[in-house]
Amino acid sequence: MAEEFTLHNRVGFKVTRLARIMEAGLEKQLSEHGVTRLMWCVLRGVGMEDVNTPSGLAEYICIARPAISRLLKAMENRGYVERSGIYNDKRFTEVVLTELGEEKMKVCHVLVRELNERFASKLDTKTYDILMDAIDKMTEDEDVKLMRL
Repeated sequence: MAEEFTLHNRVGFKVTRLARIMEAGLEKQLSEHGVTRLMWCVLRGVGMEDVNTPSGLAEYICIARPAISRLLKAMENRGYVERSGIYNDKRFTEVVLTELGEEKMKVCHVLVRELNERFASKLDTKTYDILMDAIDKMTEDEDVKLMRL
C-alpha cells in the first residue's frame, strides 16, 4: 500500500484542489462562449443581482478595484457591458449589460448551475449544508481583496 502524503491531508491542499478541479471545468465551458470566470461573475452581478458600480462589483466578487477596472475594460472591448457616468459625474459609473452581455449571462448561467449541481449532488443535503457552513466559518473575518479569484 502506498504511503499517504501529509500534504494531501491539509485543508488548504484539499480546498485548493477542489477549487482548481471546478475552476478548470468551468473555464473550459465558459471559454466556448468567450467568457472567463470573472466575466461570468460580473455578468451575474450586473444582470441578476443588481450590482452595477465598479466598487460594488469589486466587493461582490471579492477582488481589488484595479482588477475590476481591467476586467470591465476587457468586457467593454468584447461588447458585454457598457459603462456610463451619471449626470456627467466621472466619480460615479454605472455598469449595464449589453444585449450580447445578456445573452452570454443566460447561456453561462445554465453551465454554472450544472457544474454546481454536479458537485453538490455528490453530497447528501445535510453534508452539503455542513460543508457550506464550515467554509463560511473558515472565511469569516478574512477581509482579503484578491487580484484574481
